Amino acid sequence: MRLFAALLCALTCAAATLEYSGELIFPLEKWHNHSSSIVELPNGDLLVCWFHGSGERTADDVLIQAARWNHTTKQWSAPFTLADTPGFPETNPILYIDSRQRLFFAWPLIVAHKWETALMKYRISTDYQQASGPPKWEFQDNIVLIPKDIAALTKDFAGPAAREIGPRAERAKKQIEHAEDEYFSRMGWFTRTHPLELPSGRILMPMYSDGYSYGIMAISDDGGMTWTGSQPIVGEGCIQPSVVRKKDGTLVAYLRDNGPPPKRAHVSYSKDDGVSWTRARDTEILNPGTSLENIRLRNGDWIMVYNDLEQGRYSLVAALSDDEGATWKWRRHLDGSPSGDKTSQYHYPSVIQARDGAIHVTYSYFTPQGKAIKHVRINEDWVKSGD
Repeated sequence: MRLFAALLCALTCAAATLEYSGELIFPLEKWHNHSSSIVELPNGDLLVCWFHGSGERTADDVLIQAARWNHTTKQWSAPFTLADTPGFPETNPILYIDSRQRLFFAWPLIVAHKWETALMKYRISTDYQQASGPPKWEFQDNIVLIPKDIAALTKDFAGPAAREIGPRAERAKKQIEHAEDEYFSRMGWFTRTHPLELPSGRILMPMYSDGYSYGIMAISDDGGMTWTGSQPIVGEGCIQPSVVRKKDGTLVAYLRDNGPPPKRAHVSYSKDDGVSWTRARDTEILNPGTSLENIRLRNGDWIMVYNDLEQGRYSLVAALSDDEGATWKWRRHLDGSPSGDKTSQYHYPSVIQARDGAIHVTYSYFTPQGKAIKHVRINEDWVKSGD
């Protein structure tokens, strides 16, 4: 009897370690709500932002909305406006709290209805833990970058294709021409995933350009007051980098596959704190051409949330690695499945680990009934238990 009780207790305790809860931040609606970003505030509240409107880069009513989750009431506030430049679409916002407990908010304003006309804007606040409404901003500026060595890297990468005949050659020639154009090469870089602060205090803000299908890092060594551009991450359609740091200091960027089949997440490495990057190459991680995010947990494990498909966005999975990305031993679906309903989309995840160890994910939640942003709270044991 004692043995049975002990076994029952052990099973009960093990089950109690599994954690999952999820809810829509606001009800489904006809409006386009997409590309969220989440942070935990020092007081334990959550702040999430996303873009909202009747479309994306060609819809002039698109603005940035946000909502707060109160750790006491366990409720989400009504959405409120975080940024709006009338007459211009604003998309892909990100939130980040640095080691000095300052809140960064960055987002692109689309100047001329094309992604390559994006102009990055950002704000900083130290007064952001209000019960409702937007933070009080103390600083605002633009981030404009001069990509390091972009013309030389593009010639090296695209040159062989440019000497061929056909559509691929024409694209390569245009890519080289753009890289030699100062205006084109300096415009159109914008955000998607969380920044990363290095032990030195350097802040890396991952960005990308749809004009090139390259990733890049905006680098700040003065606490976000000024920014310089890294070398671009060149490859066959590698955008929206998500960056983690290995124990040996190597930076690893996983990128969305915006190129030809096979559709796999790309990876690139930096040994000099984000200034130069290896040419992006395919991994074995499926990617249908959509955003992913990978973060390092405090115990050293990595968690990646992504669409585990080659086509479509109807399956969203969380994967865990205990060997810094060499293998991904555990997977569990947050929404949908590879064999599930293809009429819905669960995509563009934003991932953090809270101070209590819980993992929070927000993502775009599209169904035939409407669109919203969904929030889920999980832990590693829940992922490791599998589907």
